[in-house]
Amino acid sequence: MQIEYIGAFQIVLGVLYQFWPVWLAMAIVLFASFNFRKHLGLYGQLYDSGVGISGVFICFFWLFTAIFASRVAPFDPLAQIPIMKDALPGAIVPDSGKTYLFGGDKLSRDVFSRMVFGSQIVLIIAPAATAFALMVGITLGLPAGYYGGKIDAFLSFLANLVLAFPVILLFYLLVTPGIMDTPIPYAMAGVFFLFPIIFFTVLFYTRFKTRPEKLYPYVGLTLLLGGWVYAGLVFNADPLGIISIDPNQLNIFVAVVFASSPGVFRIVRGLTMDIKTRDYVSAAQTRGERPWYIMLWEILPNARGPLIVDACLRIGYTTILLGTLGYFGLGLAPESPDWGTAIKDASRLLRSFIHPALPPTFALMSFVLGLNLLADALREQSMKD
Repeated sequence: MQIEYIGAFQIVLGVLYQFWPVWLAMAIVLFASFNFRKHLGLYGQLYDSGVGISGVFICFFWLFTAIFASRVAPFDPLAQIPIMKDALPGAIVPDSGKTYLFGGDKLSRDVFSRMVFGSQIVLIIAPAATAFALMVGITLGLPAGYYGGKIDAFLSFLANLVLAFPVILLFYLLVTPGIMDTPIPYAMAGVFFLFPIIFFTVLFYTRFKTRPEKLYPYVGLTLLLGGWVYAGLVFNADPLGIISIDPNQLNIFVAVVFASSPGVFRIVRGLTMDIKTRDYVSAAQTRGERPWYIMLWEILPNARGPLIVDACLRIGYTTILLGTLGYFGLGLAPESPDWGTAIKDASRLLRSFIHPALPPTFALMSFVLGLNLLADALREQSMKD
C-alpha cells in the first residue's frame, strides 16, 4: 500500500490547528495578565519588556502543551502503525485520514505526538525537582550563612563534597540500573521530601507562635498535606491513589535534587551572609526576634530576586540534564517519549532520516531559551527593585 502525503503549507496549518487548545489558553492568560499587570507584582513587570514577554510566551506555550497533550496529540505516543515506519512529514495514515505531521520514527510512531507528550515529562520533573532543590538549599543555606562557624563549615563541606563530582558522572552513578534496584533512591527521596514539610512547619511556627488560632490550622494542614504527598511519593502508599510516581522518574527526580541542592545552598548562604548585616536585620535582633524568624521573614524575602532568577535558570539546566540522560539511555524507560530519548533513537539513523530528530531537538532548545529569556527579564526587574 502506497502512502500519500500532504504539502508543506498543509503541514504548517495542521500543526497550528492541533495546538488550538494551547492558543486559546494562552490568549486568555496573556490578555488577562497584560491588562492586570500593575496588580501582579514581579510577574506583571515582565510584560514591560520584549524579553519578558517572549520568555513568558514560550514558557506558557510548553506549559499548556503539557496540560492539553492528550488533545493536541493526534496519536498515542506509543502506538505503532507498521506501514508508517520512517514515514516522511505529512504522511497520511491509510484508512484513517489522520496525518503524521512530523513523520514517523523507526518504530512507526508519530513524531509529533511523541514530542507533545514529551513535554509532560519535562514539565513534571524539571520544575518539581528544582522546587525541592530550592527547599533543601534554602533550609540548609540560611543557618549556614546566618550562624557561620562550625555549622557553616560542616554544611559547606557537604555541599562542596557533592559539587566536587562531575555532574554527568554523578547522574550516571545515581540512575544506573544497579543503583536503581536498591533502596538507595527511596532512602534519599525519604530525606529530601522531608525538607518542604520542615520548612513550612518552621515558617508558620515562627510567624504565628503567639497566635494559636492561626498556627494550629496552618501547621496541621502542612503536616496533613505533606504527609499525604510524602506517603505517596516515597512509599507509594497514597490511600486515594492520586499521588504516585514511576520508579524511573523517582530516581531521576532524586538525582536532580541531590545534584542541584548544593548550588542553591551556596547561593542562599552567600545572600544570607550579605543580608544579615543590613539595618533591618539588626532592628529585628534588637526587638528580640528568634534567629529562625529573622532568617525566614527578614532575610529570605529580601533574597527572593536572585533565587527566582536562579530557579528559572536551574529549570533550564535540569531540562538539558534530562535530555542528556535520555540520550544516554539512563533513567527513563526506553519507550519513553521524553525529548532526550527521542533524539537518541533518531540519531542512530540520522544520515538516512533526519526528520525524527528535529522536533524534539527544537522543543528542548525552545523551552530552555524561554526559561533563559524569563530569567534575564526577572534579573532586570530584580535589579530595579
